[in-house]
Amino acid sequence: MRVIITGGGTGGHVYPALAIARGLQQARPGIELLYMGTARGLEADVVPRAGFPFRTITVQGLERRRLWKNVPALAKTIKGLGEAWFQVRRFRPHLVVGTGGYVSGPVCLAAALQGIPVVLHEQNAYPGLTNRLLAAVARAVCLTFPEAAGRFPRRARLVTTGLPVRPEILRADRGICRGKLGLGENQLFLVVIGGSQGARSLNRAMLPVLKEMAGRPDVSILQVTGRRHYDGYLQQVREWGIDLDKYGNITIEPYVYDLEHALAAADLVIGRAGASFLAEILARGLPSILIPYPHAAANHQEYNARAVAGKGAAVLIPDRELKSGRLYHVVNQLLADRGRLQAMAAAAKELGRPGALEAILEVILTELENM
Repeated sequence: MRVIITGGGTGGHVYPALAIARGLQQARPGIELLYMGTARGLEADVVPRAGFPFRTITVQGLERRRLWKNVPALAKTIKGLGEAWFQVRRFRPHLVVGTGGYVSGPVCLAAALQGIPVVLHEQNAYPGLTNRLLAAVARAVCLTFPEAAGRFPRRARLVTTGLPVRPEILRADRGICRGKLGLGENQLFLVVIGGSQGARSLNRAMLPVLKEMAGRPDVSILQVTGRRHYDGYLQQVREWGIDLDKYGNITIEPYVYDLEHALAAADLVIGRAGASFLAEILARGLPSILIPYPHAAANHQEYNARAVAGKGAAVLIPDRELKSGRLYHVVNQLLADRGRLQAMAAAAKELGRPGALEAILEVILTELENM
């Protein structure tokens, strides 16, 4: 049995693809997998490290605003389609799984034109252009958010599965992790993370929060700034008169490798609204304050955040409102209302899909068995 996995550009496309690849290996030992991506995307680094065979094609993203710049991109896409056709014909897969990103288009289209079944996974509440177009030739589209369904063709077979979450996120024990972090039984633990690259506007908006919470025995804060913002942010913290050595309840880190421990221990999370991050905090049943990245393609992070906030699991604050001090007021309101935090946590747990990977694998394996 042979399967091609494709998806690239960002972690939002690559990590779900890797989770699916590992799941297929466990479900069907001996399966042959090939990952197809680009030489420039994140996949070129992480896929070979994960131990999967990896091949690349030529592709370039389209300009959404300056359409006249798309002529070279279209030429590369046509070239990529030819390369994908050759690679697909050479590997002879029984099925192709696409998780989005520009590379998915040529690979999935080449497979469909050769009569090979295609299954897609869409991470966001506002689906990406590639998956919306490919839905017309796919056997099934697995959705993370049911809100995405209305943006696909009516004839498309849509299955709401959720997004695969790393096993370590689900396995982390709250009591053990809180003990390792030295948290008191009734101490509220606030985790702030702006993504792997950090978020300058979110960091800046946290300064009055840190000033207010410094030294409070009932609150502990972990803020992850992103590596490129770390040194500059520490200087800002000092300028605000916040002595981290004096006030031991505030920890500021550039990056956290074992984020699963912090999430397991958390009572409230503040962050962006990327699909993978949301899947993790919902699977853990965590209340959150979401500040969508304002420059995400098609503003998809705001659609993600609205889907979660609309069910009562989060408070949405647009990035443009951070300068008004709204974050400070919302944090204070939530930390002072444990009943509301508990209600938000219950709503998050209801939305979480810890069995997402199994649901996606069921769709894929059913297609393979029906061949």
